[in-house]
Amino acid sequence: MSDLFQISEKEIREFYDKTTKMLKKSSASTSITDSGEKDKYSRRSAYINTRENKSNFSIYSAIQDVDNGDDLPSEVESHLLRTLRRGLSISMVSCKNYEKLSGLDRLKADNLKSKLNSTQQVELNEKLMTSTSIAMYVFTSYINFTLINYKKEYDSVTINSIDDVSFLKYNSLNPGLESILYGLHKLIEDTKNEGELVKIVKDYFSFVNKNVETMCLTFKYREFYENYEYKVDEDNFVINGFEQSLNMGYGNLDIPTKKPEEVIGNMIAKSQAIRLSKMMMAYDFDKKLNPFADMGGFVFTFMGDGNPGTGKTTLIQMMNGLLKDYTEVANYPFRYENFSIDQIDSYQGKSGQNMKAMIDRILDPNVIGFGTIDDIDQIAGKRGDSQSSGGQQEVTAVLMESFAGGGTVIRGNATFGMFSNYPENVDDALRQRAGLRMLIDGPQTREDYIDIFALLIGDNHTLNLGDVDLYSTQNIKKLLDKSYEQHNLPKENIILSVYDKTIKEVGSIDTIENVGKYLYNIKENDSRFTGRAIKNITDAIKTRSMDFEMPDDWFENPEVFMYQEYDKKMNMIKELINPITPEMVIQQINMYADSESRYSNKSDEAEIEKIVRNHKLQMEAKRRLGSL
Repeated sequence: MSDLFQISEKEIREFYDKTTKMLKKSSASTSITDSGEKDKYSRRSAYINTRENKSNFSIYSAIQDVDNGDDLPSEVESHLLRTLRRGLSISMVSCKNYEKLSGLDRLKADNLKSKLNSTQQVELNEKLMTSTSIAMYVFTSYINFTLINYKKEYDSVTINSIDDVSFLKYNSLNPGLESILYGLHKLIEDTKNEGELVKIVKDYFSFVNKNVETMCLTFKYREFYENYEYKVDEDNFVINGFEQSLNMGYGNLDIPTKKPEEVIGNMIAKSQAIRLSKMMMAYDFDKKLNPFADMGGFVFTFMGDGNPGTGKTTLIQMMNGLLKDYTEVANYPFRYENFSIDQIDSYQGKSGQNMKAMIDRILDPNVIGFGTIDDIDQIAGKRGDSQSSGGQQEVTAVLMESFAGGGTVIRGNATFGMFSNYPENVDDALRQRAGLRMLIDGPQTREDYIDIFALLIGDNHTLNLGDVDLYSTQNIKKLLDKSYEQHNLPKENIILSVYDKTIKEVGSIDTIENVGKYLYNIKENDSRFTGRAIKNITDAIKTRSMDFEMPDDWFENPEVFMYQEYDKKMNMIKELINPITPEMVIQQINMYADSESRYSNKSDEAEIEKIVRNHKLQMEAKRRLGSL
């Protein structure tokens, strides 16, 4: 894992004067061989005769010369110029950091004093090449990242070659960056309108980025850059080495995907996952907010628990597949990442840093993000548990702060799922930061077991199907109401007794006063049933009120819903919202209280078994000692 290196706003702005001048006036060098052909490759130029041709140009003027129907610079022109300036500045900061870490700054200073021997001179040249390639890669990556969702209505263009981008000179920083600017200048100098300008800039930098990436991997001394993950908090821009940057989908795992009909049983959990996936697609990239989050019905964190083999992994694969499909239709960037046990590090502070970096990547407001923490009971330790490692305790602290801390901002573009076979082993306070509970209990009915066998056996068999209609009972619309009705009464005996007591006291639980009484009685039975639990329940109730079927064409044609203005999307959603009913309230309270009681009972039972086992071991040890 790479160490995180923060790039401050002050460091970036220190280069603004220099990069503004580069945009206003630059000169690119192209080398021409004696045969008259351009030499595009730096390491060839040391062995053949070349002569230099200087070309002066101005990106600033070229962009402002594009016809926008106004004598003043347009918003598009200003945005592109500021993005280019900031990208250049960030690349120079990255280059400056590399020089310090690699010792290149000392080699350059000694070279000016003619103190380098031949070996050191070779090292200087190689580090200069790497340094410049880093600047070029960071520059192009930042532009890709920043413009990926800018002016989506403009179609892309295809750029197959750029003869004017030259990587000939590596003896200083500017030539590499200026060669990129020169290539852009050549493409846009005859551009007729802003739409064409945006298309060219976006596709040009995407093309150059891939080519620079390939070139970078051939250079020496890369480890002084690759060992660090660079982040600009202001832009939420993160880049890690030459392999991949956030704008290209950092951390997306190539995991199998499942269709909803391939998830057998788990009706409520399946419905909740499908609904959440669709909710996320209402996110507005311009406003950086989701109407569902604005209205208070968005699920930011959820806990999925169940016995081994009940379908937790399948559910993750289904939700990941849905989000992939929806984002491909809308041409939105999507990022999925799982935090696993191998990211718990023995080095102090590293595990927490790894967890925070993963969360930040998923929260990136420029993408749709889905983060999972499978086997959360093994990854996050209980506070005060002497058997938890320091790394596990660090992860718990990061999750507590990130999921419900003072600085937590819920935009509605990202969600996190925690999954466990043993949720009772998760810290109580961390578990309560899961706003939604998904009980994943697997196949339950006769039809479920027929369906899952048929699904897993495949087609290569000679068995007769029998008198069944495969997968007909997996229809969510038909069975969801029935699944919720199962929670009209609590399932855990302790909660059922509290429910019965409340009914005897107040009659039916159909007013705010009586609901409050029921909640208070649950709290009297379990002190861990705090205000956070009430908030989770009310959030879940609001989500239930949004348990409506969003039309399929909303996600098949992005123009219908996903590309609409924020207020339009908000109104479309409001037209479908269901009123909150007493039945919804009781069902959600019972579901949440049941889950907490189930976790607590298992946790208590596990502690009792541990004490009994230790006592038995002590007794056996005494017996053996007595027989000696």
